[in-house]
Amino acid sequence: MAEDEELEKLKMEILKREVKRLTEKTQRKEIKPEGSVHHLTDSSFDKFMAETGSYLTLVDFWASWCMPCRIMAPVVDQLAKEYKGKVFVAKLNVEENPLTAKRYNVYSIPTFIFFKKGKPVDVITGAIGYAGLKREIDKNLRRTKF
Repeated sequence: MAEDEELEKLKMEILKREVKRLTEKTQRKEIKPEGSVHHLTDSSFDKFMAETGSYLTLVDFWASWCMPCRIMAPVVDQLAKEYKGKVFVAKLNVEENPLTAKRYNVYSIPTFIFFKKGKPVDVITGAIGYAGLKREIDKNLRRTKF
């Protein structure tokens, strides 16, 4: 009888651990790059970074009054489509979301920060055009393979 109780306790412990593991796995929902530009805020930034998992993520820090930012906007949109399934692309308006901009020391715009597993791995400042930004994405894709 004591062996049956011990076996039941052991089964329950294993079941509890498995339920906990599955719950944590579903809560860490990882999304895949779908070719669109995500618009981030101070409040959504960390959650988005957690969901991007091990994908390379490019965040464009910009402002509506910034002419170089406006010039780069269609470039960012185009590259998001081209790197569908490989790279997340997001934008963060620095005027509306100053906390995140300050956290990453963004003082000039446009600033492009590449993230891997939620941590910055490269920073590019200025309107570098389609070819320049594409080159930087390719470089960071090669560099950040884990």
